[in-house]
Amino acid sequence: MDNKQKALELGQKPVGKLLWQYALPAIVAMTASSLYNIIDRASIGQVVGPEAIAGLGITFPFMNLSAAFGAAVGVGASTCISVKLGQRDYDTAQHLLGNTVTLNLVIGFVFMVVCMVFLDPILRFFGASDVTLPYAREFMQIILAGNMITHMYFGMNAVLRAAGKPRHAMYATLFTVGMNIVLVFAFVWWLRWGIRGAALATVTSQTMALCWQMRLFSNKKELLHLKRGIYRLKADLVKNIVAIGVSPFLMQTTSCIIVIFMNNQFFRYGGDMAVGAYSIANSVVMALFMFVMGIVQGMQPIVGYNFGAQKYDRMLRCLWLSIAAATAILLLGWIMGMLFPRQIARIFATDPVLLDMSAHGIVLDMLVFFVVGSQAVITNFFQCIGKVKISIFLSLSRQLIVLLPLAFVLPLFWQLDGVWYSMPFSDFASFAMTLPILWWYLRKLKARPLPLPTGKDL
Repeated sequence: MDNKQKALELGQKPVGKLLWQYALPAIVAMTASSLYNIIDRASIGQVVGPEAIAGLGITFPFMNLSAAFGAAVGVGASTCISVKLGQRDYDTAQHLLGNTVTLNLVIGFVFMVVCMVFLDPILRFFGASDVTLPYAREFMQIILAGNMITHMYFGMNAVLRAAGKPRHAMYATLFTVGMNIVLVFAFVWWLRWGIRGAALATVTSQTMALCWQMRLFSNKKELLHLKRGIYRLKADLVKNIVAIGVSPFLMQTTSCIIVIFMNNQFFRYGGDMAVGAYSIANSVVMALFMFVMGIVQGMQPIVGYNFGAQKYDRMLRCLWLSIAAATAILLLGWIMGMLFPRQIARIFATDPVLLDMSAHGIVLDMLVFFVVGSQAVITNFFQCIGKVKISIFLSLSRQLIVLLPLAFVLPLFWQLDGVWYSMPFSDFASFAMTLPILWWYLRKLKARPLPLPTGKDL
């Protein structure tokens, strides 16, 4: 099957088989990615200590902020590429690839320089104490040094999926995960390099995977490949990428703001150990949520292509299948969290105080976890079809509109538990907001089919 035919199958092959074909590699990759995040944190908790886990929790906003810029380019570009492939506009898709490379390099470099210069003040603002600051600083110095590599690695993986190569994207992630695990055991457990060793393992493994990705895109036989003349930034392409990418950017940036605020609230009501417990509970939730992100990543090229090709029945079938799969996965995760919170927390901690706080936090954090999957799928659906304003509103609804006020008010009544309760309350509230908006859009779509998307729509 030639490369154009691989792209065309997005509009021809049965949707269920396509979603399985595209989502399974992404789920495997995201699950593996969660595994090495867990191993990183577990290694730091077991070898370095509970203060290091708390210090690592302080770095979550930094990681989210870096991911926000990466998502703005990677998700925006891959969605635009999917739509252009659906419209058979292969030349524009080729230039989108080149602009993706350039944007990742520019943004990654600027982010690295600015954050390196103001590292300590930023970490203090994020909630670092005198105890946790040295651990957070050591970790982020190395992560920021490899920031350009991280941006490019995730961006190229997104383009691989859009180009009809979900398995290659999975292979890149699996290689990164496998190499990271090996290096964590070498650097942290054997050489005892501590939290710096975990950061160095992450950057090194991503560098090796990026070399393989660039080799793939250097193949001139591929439909999308690196060549001269595609790297100069074009205003219309950058505008389209940013227009689509602004939704995941705001989602990640909001996550950064929320984690900063939550870190400070947990420290205020429970000290460094509460921050560490939040870090552990957040790691568990994100590990399970990565399954949903795998489904979303598999859904994106299918929805984007069929929207571009005006095959709305296929687009909606993909949406419903994705919602069903995401809900089923998180329901299983919710059952595990409710039944085995202490056993899960023990993976990360041996300190009795941290262990008790983490197990308690996992239960409270995951009270209504099973509704989160459908909200994430629907939000990304609107992003895939260029409905940026709706996607942005849904992205912000859970965190800024609901979670932030609740995380401030509820602790006034329930102290530390109030901070934990704010998360399930916001999960359910955002879910309740999402359903009417989807219902309204589907009625509008049924009444008047949408026109072929233009550059303005993207």
